[in-house]
Parts: sequence; structure tokens; C-alpha cells
Amino acid sequence: MSFGTLVSVAQLQAQLGNPDWCVVDVRHQLADVGHGQRAYAESHIPGAFFLHCDRDLSGPMSGRNGRHPLPDPQVLAARLGSIGIDRQTQVVVYDDAQGMIAGRLWWLLRWLGHDAVAVLDGGWQAWQAAGAAVDAMLPVAKPASFAPTLREHAVDLTFVVGQLAAPTYCLVDGRANDRFHGENETIDPVGGHIPGAINRFFRDNLADDGRFKPAEQLAAEWRELLAGMPPAQVVHYCGSGVSACHNLLAMEIAGLAGSRLYGGSWSEWCADPARPVER
Repeated sequence: MSFGTLVSVAQLQAQLGNPDWCVVDVRHQLADVGHGQRAYAESHIPGAFFLHCDRDLSGPMSGRNGRHPLPDPQVLAARLGSIGIDRQTQVVVYDDAQGMIAGRLWWLLRWLGHDAVAVLDGGWQAWQAAGAAVDAMLPVAKPASFAPTLREHAVDLTFVVGQLAAPTYCLVDGRANDRFHGENETIDPVGGHIPGAINRFFRDNLADDGRFKPAEQLAAEWRELLAGMPPAQVVHYCGSGVSACHNLLAMEIAGLAGSRLYGGSWSEWCADPARPVER
């Protein structure tokens, strides 16, 4: 059985040690980029490998292409292969940030043509709350060959600019509502949003216990938000193309597949003062 959206703690516990599964720890904090590496060294799910949001899940910054540019597909594929992931591997990703970082690797693998990737529902907190096993041992990788088949799951800056004059797509901003409105902006130099965008804070996809809401509830909420716009005409963005992937995952859980990511997101958009801003 292949998992393509979520796995539970119990489901992952039953597969620990399965050579066909690979668990990846992507714990990260935007304000403390060393947090994940330290937390992983202290304890992690047995057998899990660590990938860093900035070094592994992002490409080089130019100052104009956003804070977390999409990585080169071949470079990412080589990194995945180095920890034993090939096209037959069931990948499970977790973080301690309500799925915000895990969603990024989930989306990246789908972008590379790999469907057998799922996020641990509830993340590290759910694993700990269940009293599940942890250790600090570094796993030994058996390098594999990961051959990517790039899908058209992303759009670029030119595409988004082209939508301003004749909008046929719905832009969904995954940031908190205050940042969407240009208030309390502490990360990017300019506050506001891309003109015409609507807002769906990624955390609205979660229940009070930190797990994703049921598929039926997500479907109802997303259909109301999109007001009839087909998923294939939806483009997600956020501050830097990370938390927006959470919204893509939520739509997939809801059975609303086909939306795409604007990877450069707000941090790329606002890098040029000539681009319009809405507040």
C-alpha cells in the first residue's frame, strides 16, 4: 500500500525498520536555522535521516529570487538518493512546525514525480505524545539512484505577472492574515500581498490537536474559499514557498488535486519595488 498524503503515528510505528520506507526529519525554525539539526542530534524517530530546509530543500538565493528558491531538481534528486530514496521508496516526512516544513518536502517529491510520500500527521509532537520510540543514533544510508521526472506543478514570476492584467487563476496566500494585510511584517522588507490574492492561513487546515482536519471538512472549507474555481486554476504562495505547500497538501487530502505553487512567493515578488502591492 502506498501513502500519498498522510500517515498516522500507528501506521509509521508498524513500518519502522522496513527497508522500503525512508523517514525524513525536516525540523526547522525560520528564526533559528540551526534548531532542526540540534533537535535531530538530541533525538529523532529511529532510522530517520535529516534534511535541512535551507541547504537541502532550497536553492541558492540571489537576492531577487526569494528566501527559499526551489532547488535544482537534479541536485535535490542526488541528495535524496544519497539517503537511500529511489522511485520505489515510501517516504514519510515529519517536523515540529505543524507540517509547514514537512509539506515542502512532500511537494518537492511530488514535483519530481514521486507520489509515495506522506506527512506524519501531527508531526514530532504526536509521535512524542504517543510515547513512540526515539533514539539519537545516526542511520547508515544505502545510497540509491533517484531519477526525477519533473512535473508542471510550479509556476514562475512571469506567469504570476501575466495574471494581473487578465486573471484566470486564483492566487491563494498561505500566510497569517495580518501579514497578508501588510501588518506585523517582521520577515520580509515589504508588507502586503499580490494584488487579487485571497488568504488561507495554512494553520486553518489543522484541528486543535495539530492534526489535519478530516477530508470532508477540508473539502467544504476549500470549496467555499475558492467559490467554484477549479483546483487546476489555483496557484498557492506564501512568504517564501514553504508554508504554501501545506495548503497544497490540504487540497490533496480534500480530493481537490491539481493546484500549483508559485515558488518565489512574496519574498521574490516584493524584491522589486516596481511590482504592485495590495494591502
